[in-house]
Amino acid sequence: MANCLHHGVSSFLVPATTYDSWSRINALAERYSSWRIAYGLHPYFLDSASLDQIERLGDQCAESGAVAVGEIGLDCWPDAVDMTRQMVFFKRQLNVAKSLSLPVILHARKSYDLVLKCLRDIGFKQGGVVHAFNGSVEQAKRFLDLGFVLGIGGTITYPRAKKAHRVLASLQSSDFVLETDSPDMPLYGFQGQINTPLSILSVAESAAIIRRENVEQIAAQTCVNLLRVFPKWNED
Repeated sequence: MANCLHHGVSSFLVPATTYDSWSRINALAERYSSWRIAYGLHPYFLDSASLDQIERLGDQCAESGAVAVGEIGLDCWPDAVDMTRQMVFFKRQLNVAKSLSLPVILHARKSYDLVLKCLRDIGFKQGGVVHAFNGSVEQAKRFLDLGFVLGIGGTITYPRAKKAHRVLASLQSSDFVLETDSPDMPLYGFQGQINTPLSILSVAESAAIIRRENVEQIAAQTCVNLLRVFPKWNED
């Protein structure tokens, strides 16, 4: 935190992944005024989750001033949690977010079309961020049409990530935000090392090169986008 603040990285969005992490995240958010938080049950860890935890999710978000519900979604990677179970938890959490008029932070690994179907089935209109977006231009447009922005992170720093580069270059300036997913998803050249929020500076530099803009433009516009999609960000 001290290193990030020293280099001008001054705000942090920290989403939960498990029920057990909610209280720890809340305690740290009370310690660091620069933190904004979201609560949810990540699809990776649903084997240890229970549906009664979703019943507590709304109160947790309301009482703790969450800016979003997340990280939630669907994961179609091999050895993932049973998809039927994932769908139940995802749809119920979407309904919680809908009832609170909160955006969501979406995890959608190999599951963009399924996630889009769920959003439409629920009639979800609150938008949010599609974390670590790595889909096609067509899939990007479908999320954008539903009020989402795309989370652009360390993937774009890899020279071989040509599809991610093409998608980013095709987007309007209002269509994306920057992210790090720290401590995971290290940047190119730092594989095997722990990622930190400080790497947002390198993500911004890569985005500027790909989009042929300057870093200041990227930083300013993505901050505007962030505040638009998370309207509770500056609420006390």
